Amino acid sequence: MKKFNTYCFLAALLLMTGCAAKRDLVYFSNMANTGAVNNNMGGAVIIHQKDIINVTVNSLNPESNLLFNGNKNATTGNTSTRGGYKVNENGIVNLPLIGDYKIEGQTIEEAQAEVAKRLSAFVKSPVVDIQLLNFKISVIGEVNKPSTFVITDENVNLLEALGMAGDMTVYGKRDNVLVIRTENGHKTMNRLNLNKVESMDSPYFNLKQNDIVYVEPDKSKAVEYSQNTRLAPIVVASISALAVLAAVLLRR
Repeated sequence: MKKFNTYCFLAALLLMTGCAAKRDLVYFSNMANTGAVNNNMGGAVIIHQKDIINVTVNSLNPESNLLFNGNKNATTGNTSTRGGYKVNENGIVNLPLIGDYKIEGQTIEEAQAEVAKRLSAFVKSPVVDIQLLNFKISVIGEVNKPSTFVITDENVNLLEALGMAGDMTVYGKRDNVLVIRTENGHKTMNRLNLNKVESMDSPYFNLKQNDIVYVEPDKSKAVEYSQNTRLAPIVVASISALAVLAAVLLRR
């Protein structure tokens, strides 16, 4: 009878500690085995005030190339900083040969074309490449490595951002990922369900500069934390009781 009571107690203990809410940990779990997805690649990258741009020029004039490509760490009139050229509060950047140039509001492609056009007055057949040096995103909440990441090619989607952050923990709510975006001084927020493939069509799936991704913890984390906190003394007491019981049985 004593052995039966012990087995019952152990079974009850296992039931208490083994209960957990069911979680859907699979991304895009509603996707069929085959089929294409019409992914929205998002809008073009727009240059804003206080952005820092890297400008590289290749032309038939080595001296002109050197003006842009060989002086990236110098500071001249507060226009060239951190290895690039800073757009001031008026949306203007000061570039060699060109001088002050209203660049705010242009896409990367538009700015490249405009800089090349203006340089054509000084050099022959310039090829211009512009990169945004301060394109960054932040991933916080229920991820393994929350942090802010600098993106070198201005192109990152939500899954790639989560990968940089070490993916979600098992407690992350994959069906309710929040993206916070600031554009033209206004904040917008949108929630994506990463259990559904349709979320790839959202304009928030492809991230933009300074986006913040927040992964909310699900209720099971609070429940399991509460259960573990509540059951810890019971488990310790049970182990102690079993040890005493085993000692008594061995003495017989």
